[in-house]
Amino acid sequence: MANQHIYSDHFDEEYVRALDENVLQLLERVWFRSELVGFTENFPQRNNPERPLIFCSNHSGMAFPWDAMVALSHMYRRLPNPQDLPRPLSAPLLSQSALMNPFVLRNFWKRCGCVDATTLNFETMMYYNDHNLMLYPEGVPGIGKGFNNKYRLQRLATSMIRLGLQHRTDLVFFSTVNGEYLNPHAYSWDWLNRQSKKIGIPFIPITWLLIPILLQPWLFYMAFPAKLTFVLGRRIRPSDLTDKPHDQISREEYAALSEQVRVQFQEDLDAAVAKYGQQPYRAGELWQRIKENLRYFPFFLPAFWPLMFHEFDRLYTKKGGRGLPLKLTGLGTTLKLIWRNPFVISFFIPLLGWVPIAIRGYHKNQIGEKLPGQ
Repeated sequence: MANQHIYSDHFDEEYVRALDENVLQLLERVWFRSELVGFTENFPQRNNPERPLIFCSNHSGMAFPWDAMVALSHMYRRLPNPQDLPRPLSAPLLSQSALMNPFVLRNFWKRCGCVDATTLNFETMMYYNDHNLMLYPEGVPGIGKGFNNKYRLQRLATSMIRLGLQHRTDLVFFSTVNGEYLNPHAYSWDWLNRQSKKIGIPFIPITWLLIPILLQPWLFYMAFPAKLTFVLGRRIRPSDLTDKPHDQISREEYAALSEQVRVQFQEDLDAAVAKYGQQPYRAGELWQRIKENLRYFPFFLPAFWPLMFHEFDRLYTKKGGRGLPLKLTGLGTTLKLIWRNPFVISFFIPLLGWVPIAIRGYHKNQIGEKLPGQ
């Protein structure tokens, strides 16, 4: 297939393993304290062994996609069969400029296995059998929906219905609970979001943090310490929803099928929120985890994430696994890491810090370029 290169473009499985061991496990253990509910007890197996299952979830409103990173990191460690681990299809806007990669680390998403969620790429990945697939079918409207629409699923992409029918594989929903509190009380303005997309930013949150973000650029990527809980939900077989072949269904009929699926997924999400979403922060548990991991202070705090991510990326790029694990203890270590990663200082310079960040973030950007299959 001419598009087969997307399987391996930038993807580095060793980078994923090292990132999980050196960075994400600490954040997940202390800050996000994530839980998988129902995944390890009865993990869904493929109904069609030749095709991946399509996992899908709700996205957090108005927040950087830490919810997806934490979900995949936790599954990476807990699922015994590598073929079960979903490989994500992500919004193209996340990869079109380095700014939308964590702390301006170029190609971060693609090195971790993400593939741009275009129609052509989705169709190509259905023939990729080493992993299942994962997508957030609300798309950019899901992460830009505002806190007033928290846990309210937006219109779902019809492509997952069509490809599920065409390849006779099932859709598996899981609920992401408390992700809405990664950036609480942030709201959305459609006009502003349309303008921000022109510069490669999916949305601009209207929040009390907007002025602090200008003064301290690291806040652009931060998340509050919401306890992320991922609840495995129902499984839907698209062929049970219609008697028609996939190529004889009109666009309007696909939209109706998508709405039918959305309603069922919404029921699962509402039930998961009612059970696991009443205490999104659990301050007592957070404080206990901080005390248990004091030797890693202050690197589990959001202000130090830019330094930790950059030092990891520097060591991995320079030495591979030989330069790891990261040493994340003591004030002396912090000063050494700043010396080795001077660009990180930009994240703490009021206003002017955005200049070097923007220069690096938009260098060789692809904003406005139409990707194949979009």
